[in-house]
Amino acid sequence: VQLQASGGGLVQTGGSLRLTCAASGMIFSINRMAWYRQAPGKQRELVAAVTSDGGTNYADYVKGRFTISRDVAKNTVYLQMNSLKPEDTAVYFCNAVLRTDWRPSYDVYWGQGTQVTVSS
Repeated sequence: VQLQASGGGLVQTGGSLRLTCAASGMIFSINRMAWYRQAPGKQRELVAAVTSDGGTNYADYVKGRFTISRDVAKNTVYLQMNSLKPEDTAVYFCNAVLRTDWRPSYDVYWGQGTQVTVSS
């Protein structure tokens, strides 16, 4: 299983970016997909997550600015980021909790990070 993330870049304060993460490989079902971020010198933290039934949750600091969505058929998760701030600067990682076969055992996978830099 591979998670391929894309969409990061450099943007000015107040700008927008859309991150995409596509999961591929031996996937039976996906329970949850999420975005995390890690700024220099800080721990990785949850930004937003979406479950198989469409439920979402967000970190308080992105509520109202970021939107997570998922294309089930494409095993893809998106993160629309609006009103970006310099403090949003970080490497963003996608994450998936999924099953690779019929057994009730979930594994966690991570994509490579994508850099988001917001200039002031």
